[in-house]
Amino acid sequence: MYIFLEAVRSAMAAIRAHRLRSFLTSLGIIIGVASVITVISLIQGLSKSVTKQFEGLGGNALTVHAKNDFKDVMRGKFNYLRFEDVEQLRGHVDSIRELSPVFAFGAGDVRYGTQSATTRQQVAVTPSYMAVNGRYPRLGRFISESDDQAARRVCVIGEKLIENLHLPENPVGEFIQFSGEWFKIIGVMEKRGEVFGMSQDEYVLVPFKTGQALIGNARLPQLSITAAVDDIARVEETKARITTVMRQSHRLRADDKDDFEIESSDSFVKSFETLSSTVTLVMAGVVGIALLVGGIGIMNIMLVSVTERTREIGICKAIGARSRDILMQFLIEAVTLSVLGGLIGLAIGYGLGMGIAKMIPDFPDAYVPWWAIALSFLFSAGVGVIFGVLPARKAANLDPIEALRYE
Repeated sequence: MYIFLEAVRSAMAAIRAHRLRSFLTSLGIIIGVASVITVISLIQGLSKSVTKQFEGLGGNALTVHAKNDFKDVMRGKFNYLRFEDVEQLRGHVDSIRELSPVFAFGAGDVRYGTQSATTRQQVAVTPSYMAVNGRYPRLGRFISESDDQAARRVCVIGEKLIENLHLPENPVGEFIQFSGEWFKIIGVMEKRGEVFGMSQDEYVLVPFKTGQALIGNARLPQLSITAAVDDIARVEETKARITTVMRQSHRLRADDKDDFEIESSDSFVKSFETLSSTVTLVMAGVVGIALLVGGIGIMNIMLVSVTERTREIGICKAIGARSRDILMQFLIEAVTLSVLGGLIGLAIGYGLGMGIAKMIPDFPDAYVPWWAIALSFLFSAGVGVIFGVLPARKAANLDPIEALRYE
């Protein structure tokens, strides 16, 4: 243990004696680790934000929507869910606790007095939308059963429209115009923020039957149906039952492909996590080249250091130092340089990630998982060991007589 501590002390003394050279030697490691941590922190922060948004759905939510193959779309053939499908599922799938059919019936200008703004979506929903999707109003109330049954001209708006239309801070009771009709605002939904610079709060929700009345029978909307299963253990059973009911509703033959898809709420999260993991691995692999360059830099400088300290090595061996002691000293010096570079890179990478996240409006906070910290530390140490072995072996194998003669 004494020999190891002495080797560490000697390595630190050598690093302090050549501070600038040591910093430049570690620069490749610093840049590599900082780049990896910056990318990972941004991707993981975004992944956590998306996961949190889907957590409200729970693991017992299933979404049914029309399936349209690329070839069919190119031929102008589109599949649609129908309003009758909602009643079929409600009446023939016992394990469904709530159904929330939704469809977008338009997008465009919304007017309030002399002010106008553009909405990304004008959506028709049922009262169960709130409970199934875990989204609630911040002001006022949500659409009620009586609103839906009477097809009232009422709406619930996204937070962003208050700013865009210059509405009062509490706009409940005000009237806005869109789709050629006047609607009374009865609620404002909780803020969801932005993703990739796009606001998620520029929308209007109206009662489902009001939306049906607005589009009439002239066209079919792109309807989707979210179902909350009463028991999470019955999710797969419910998916199979929904498939049977939907095929019967669409009059599909045994050899016909499904013209609809069923996705569980956690499948969205898993898909995004898979995507983020793939991007993280690809970026880590690319940036890993910088760590390789940094390792080569450490090896080169350590080889120069061995040459500079040849006489010192000869004196150490002459007074009893063993080859393995010399090997340990130079190897520890290489690892120390590499690990210090990794720690500095970790701090810089986290700072850059936080700074970039703050610069992008409403972008989620950067997040560095523990495994990224551990991986950076271990990889830095590994680079030091791998690229420090050659210089350390060269120093350890020097002949003491020849080393003492070296000038």
